Amino acid sequence: MKILVIHQVPYRKMSYHLGLDHDRHEVTYIGYPQRMADLPADLRCRRIELTEGEDLVEGVTSRVTAQDGFEKLLSLSEFGMLQSWHIRRHLGLEGPSLEQIERVRDKVSMKRALADSGVRHPRFVEAPAPCDALPWTGRTVIKPRQGASSEGVTVHATAREALTAYWKLQERLDFQLEEYIDGDILHIDGLVSDGTPGDLVISRYINKPVEYLDGAVIASHQIPDPHGRFRHFAEQVVKALEIESGCVHLELFETAEGELVFLEIANRMGGAGVVNAHLGHTGVHLPSHEIAIRLGLTRPAPAAPSGRYHGWLVVPGHHLGTTGHTITVPEHVRQHPAVDALHVLAPDQPLPDHITYHEWLVPVFIEASHADPGELAAFFRECARTITVEPAPAGG
Repeated sequence: MKILVIHQVPYRKMSYHLGLDHDRHEVTYIGYPQRMADLPADLRCRRIELTEGEDLVEGVTSRVTAQDGFEKLLSLSEFGMLQSWHIRRHLGLEGPSLEQIERVRDKVSMKRALADSGVRHPRFVEAPAPCDALPWTGRTVIKPRQGASSEGVTVHATAREALTAYWKLQERLDFQLEEYIDGDILHIDGLVSDGTPGDLVISRYINKPVEYLDGAVIASHQIPDPHGRFRHFAEQVVKALEIESGCVHLELFETAEGELVFLEIANRMGGAGVVNAHLGHTGVHLPSHEIAIRLGLTRPAPAAPSGRYHGWLVVPGHHLGTTGHTITVPEHVRQHPAVDALHVLAPDQPLPDHITYHEWLVPVFIEASHADPGELAAFFRECARTITVEPAPAGG
């Protein structure tokens, strides 16, 4: 098969070679210089490098045509879904429609699609009129209609305060207002094939993703689903949004009363430590299986599950600046039997200057597992309490 890969996600996250036989298939990678540089030197493939800053669609369509004979286009980045639609049309290839893409990219469209599904979601307003009040009065969230990693999300104490902030936004039509839901946030990760979700794993966050923006540690640990209610919720969402294939990363609230409330969904694999945690618990390597599903290939045989619950923890550094730093990870954390991997930023490496969950960029990243999900959660709370990152003194 002749395959064109739009290479946007770091290779070390995707490990394309685990799911795609480069000796059997004719694979071409195309992307920007920084990303193309991370392809393994010995990977058998053709490489096409775009110019930095060049428009992705224009860059790709000016270098490849339908006459090149590509049979499949593979694009696994959330940020390249719309561009891939244009490129598929240029190459004469089938793929998701614009409506399908919008339902997993646009936070207004995905909630609209749930209207008659029986899945509860937050009340929201897409574009209020200047004199309108919101249909609720309490805490309110302003969030981009598209995007990831909670970037651009703000939480306001009242609906009135949120509206005031909304009207100050330069690009307000790119945002929506949403009622605040009080509860834990969970995520469900798995794969969809022919519209049917499977290999689902449920995880609970410690702290909220939006708090990570302001410097809070974030962690996630897998939990059991003995009665299948989380699985059922995911199945309802996938059906309502008509997701046909690929990875899904579904986020939801669980209120104090135990009610499940939709937050958002992405038709791609989760970030941070989701892939390794999922692999440990199920034996399924999400990127490899997604590649097989999207290309119509036989899925790889899964590895043996660990029999443990897995999770990950990230300590941010983007909020501290890029100066020197001191990182303290207590010895009892370093030596804890639950720890599977510990990544600590070297003293000579700068703190990240942007929001990231990559283990090679953040101050501290921990992967851990335990036979008891409660013990794993307690360990991550101890990590969040005791690990510190201090920026160098000004002028130091």
